Amino acid sequence: MTKQTKQVILWVGALAVGAVLGSLHIGAVDSVCNFVATVFTRLFQFTAVPAISVSVLTTLAMLGGNKETGRIFKRTIMYTLLTTLAASTIAAILFFAINPETLSSSAFEGVATEKIQSMNSSSYLDYFISAIPNNIVNPFVSGNVLSVLIVSFAFGFAISRMKESEKKTAILNVIHGFQELVFMIIGWIIAILPIGIVAFTAQLVSEMSAGIVAGSIGKYTAVVLSGNLIQFFIVLSLFLLVRGINPVKHFKNMIPAILTALFTKSSAATLPVTMDCAENRVKCDKKFTRFILPMCTTINMNGCAAFILVTSLFVMKQGGVDLNLITVISWILISVISAVGNAGVPMGCFFLTLSLMAGKGMPIGVMGIILPIYSVIDMIETAVNIYSDSCVCAMTNKDLKDLV
Repeated sequence: MTKQTKQVILWVGALAVGAVLGSLHIGAVDSVCNFVATVFTRLFQFTAVPAISVSVLTTLAMLGGNKETGRIFKRTIMYTLLTTLAASTIAAILFFAINPETLSSSAFEGVATEKIQSMNSSSYLDYFISAIPNNIVNPFVSGNVLSVLIVSFAFGFAISRMKESEKKTAILNVIHGFQELVFMIIGWIIAILPIGIVAFTAQLVSEMSAGIVAGSIGKYTAVVLSGNLIQFFIVLSLFLLVRGINPVKHFKNMIPAILTALFTKSSAATLPVTMDCAENRVKCDKKFTRFILPMCTTINMNGCAAFILVTSLFVMKQGGVDLNLITVISWILISVISAVGNAGVPMGCFFLTLSLMAGKGMPIGVMGIILPIYSVIDMIETAVNIYSDSCVCAMTNKDLKDLV
């Protein structure tokens, strides 16, 4: 039995143990699991920001603005747009195939005030404004992934343009040393990850409601989840097959990151595990993983695109909007563009969609009905997002292996 097979058995066993503990509904057990889950979430967040920053810094500092960087960047953008567009298009087809009914206005009247407006959501443009750093410290303190990327890209490119000197060498030595330190800590977290999986699973099972969503909301949920699952198991597998990569083997290698994404519901928090799997299990070269994956954490959001598209169409349908072909195609493009700029944090897609619908004057009270089931949706779409990130990285690694 190989080491990887033993690890998979260990993770599956952790899932089973967590499910049993959560189903017991014992107060003390639930409290311990919640504590452990919170600790792991904070550990992932702690390592995510420095991992993003040093990865982009070192890669750009070494590659700089040369032809190699351009080729990697263009290939990453191409695969990101193709996979995201596929996710949104499939979601649109499923929406009209399953066709969620229009809700009675009484079903969501007052919900906006109670559940949605209390969230004090900011506009979509506010997110981009907040991403522009006004000092070097704030992006790292706030954990704004897009802002950290902007700072890291700027400094990495600047270092690459410096003339060869002792000062440049000293800067690179410090960055590389810090990078090794960060990834050593990440390795420690990966080693004890099964404990976190037990806690996350127990927490989820304990909090799950026994109620079954029916009718129109049930169909809406079916569209979102089935769209994400088709993207995960079929579309991304086809992309990998076309590039000569075994999708079954790739999936098996990415299981730790997929499980982490399910329970943290954050692409940014999962990034350390995603990078570890891509480098040590998929065997992608660090030149690609440490440039592509931090960038994809922000721009490659397949699951989010599907959610934005389906939820926007559903809310607009409740608002009496004629969902003709031109409107649907327009919102497919909007969902792709919006997903590219979405924050890789829990509920990022929900707030983004809320902002888009509020801007159009749609009945955002519908979002309040969606909110109770969003936790499960968020889990699935985050797993799709990070798996797509790994696919983009693996395909680019395969295409540009001559750069290694």
